[in-house]
Amino acid sequence: MFLTITATGTDAAPATDLGFLLHKHPDKAQEFATARGTAHVFYPEATAARCTAALLLDVDPVGLVRAARGNGGKGKGRTPDSALAQYVNDRPYAASSLLAVALGRVFRTAMTGVSRTRPERAAAPLPLRVEVPAVPARGGPELVRRLFAPMGWQVTADPVPLDPAFPEWGDSRYVSLALDGEVRLADALRHLYVLLPVLDDAKHYGVTPDEVDKLLRAGEGWLEDHPEQRLITGRYLSRRWSLAREALERLELARLAESDDAEPEELDNAVDETADTEEKPVPLAVQRRAAIAEALRAAGAARVLDLGCGQGQLVKELLNDRRFTEIVGVDVSVRALAAAGRRLRLDRLGERQAARVTLLQSALTYTDRRLAGYDAAVLSEVVEHVDPPRLPALEYAVLGSARPATVIVTTPNAEYNVRWESLPAGHVRHADHRFEWTRAEFRAWAGPVAARFGYTVAYRGVGPDDPEVGPPTQLAVFTRTGTDNHVATPKEAS
Repeated sequence: MFLTITATGTDAAPATDLGFLLHKHPDKAQEFATARGTAHVFYPEATAARCTAALLLDVDPVGLVRAARGNGGKGKGRTPDSALAQYVNDRPYAASSLLAVALGRVFRTAMTGVSRTRPERAAAPLPLRVEVPAVPARGGPELVRRLFAPMGWQVTADPVPLDPAFPEWGDSRYVSLALDGEVRLADALRHLYVLLPVLDDAKHYGVTPDEVDKLLRAGEGWLEDHPEQRLITGRYLSRRWSLAREALERLELARLAESDDAEPEELDNAVDETADTEEKPVPLAVQRRAAIAEALRAAGAARVLDLGCGQGQLVKELLNDRRFTEIVGVDVSVRALAAAGRRLRLDRLGERQAARVTLLQSALTYTDRRLAGYDAAVLSEVVEHVDPPRLPALEYAVLGSARPATVIVTTPNAEYNVRWESLPAGHVRHADHRFEWTRAEFRAWAGPVAARFGYTVAYRGVGPDDPEVGPPTQLAVFTRTGTDNHVATPKEAS
């Protein structure tokens, strides 16, 4: 990762004052250890007319993976070391939260605006040019301008083509960024510290409550009135909405406190007003249940099996829709079924509602004739909990023996795991997951299984569809071909 800050000067105010303000001598190349690599500071040019300070962050992507795994070892709940995306990625090259951390580490004093030798220069705007060759921009050049222009920057954000030799491939998600303006150096550094992770829309470390304080310190004086305040706050805090809400409330209080005409009751009501307008994301589990219900409706299913129903969240969702006349929750765990019964309040349901729902204890890797004859079956976040050698037994029990007209399977998309900043690199989402499939691996499993048991299969995603890694959840709809309801034998299935 590479970033340069260039100042221009005059005889009365030489550009080399930049060295005093950054607290880094132009005649020395310096190294600084950061949590994710080594930062190098040096000056490609240093004259009275023009002075450029460069920050180069050397990140080892393999080291990131090994550090997250604890000495590179394998263990339960981890994906294989061969997961290519863990080793081949943009972390060493594209400006991101890693570069923002390096800025805070290397230029910590400069970000406060303190300079004992040049206090008047630290307090005054300087003619500056900031250049970053590769910046991930989720939102494109237009979002880059919307973020930086309100602080007085003249913004140049040129899209980086995927391959100059093949222009028909279009542009990548990266831009070459240049900022020109008369800005205090401390402000320029704080703008970059906050907005680089916002543009990448990711953080390469866990987001804890103290990140709110970091955001407010770096955003003081400009974030209170920024037109993209909500977007900046949400992305910087990795969409942890409890933290984002706290930050927005404090920003609103700070804005009102500085307003000359703010009434006392406005300050009292600021928190409530922020809460009322807060847009919270829909949890992925809720989106997943909605997608399953939609697929069941599209299939015309009325009698539905929820295989691996757990504590009955999907059963409860389907029970609220009258078109599902019979819903059977199946799980191997008696404890889970007891929890599902409490969630559904089976002892309080009316006679008609109670007649629509049944809970059964059964192992999904064994055939069970009680499960035959239903319109549809759902395996929601189930297959990844099954040891791979046992998957053929599950496939036969559901598609070969029970043979519902429709089978819906959801499972995590392993490629999306890099977007969960709270998930250490190389780990699966739950310690009980035996594996997690990429989109290609999911299709490589589902296609042959569908063909073997006389089904067709269609795929879709659940959750935000990331242009690089796809959606967080992948969903497949198996549809039985023809009207054959023959219960296949294991020999026929093979």
